[in-house]
Amino acid sequence: MPERMSIDITGFRHRNPIPNASRVGNVVMSGLIAGAEPGTRRFPEDLDQQLTLVFTYVRDIMEAAGGTTDDIVKMNVWLKDPDERELLNKHWLAMFPDEHARPARHTQPLALGPRVLVACDIVAVLD
Repeated sequence: MPERMSIDITGFRHRNPIPNASRVGNVVMSGLIAGAEPGTRRFPEDLDQQLTLVFTYVRDIMEAAGGTTDDIVKMNVWLKDPDERELLNKHWLAMFPDEHARPARHTQPLALGPRVLVACDIVAVLD
């Protein structure tokens, strides 16, 4: 079995002793990625700002793992208000503009407390 490698990025840390993501061979799986301001546990009140942070962290995690967002095969997204998919789709289309080369996505309700409006995790396979 290939050696496991922990992936961490600057400004985003879990409260528990776990990495942002883990890589084994060419497979990368993240933990929960939420939209806290870098280096803090503060969450912007605005969903658009939290989505900007989440998608920035996704890109940074993929780069730290040795890949790009093109390597993502699935993203699970949790939204505090599932009716806010239009705003989610704005960020989604900016990151994945080619309708013939997008990862799978599953969106579901989020119950992480009042300040967290969005979170995701990713699965990627690197070339």
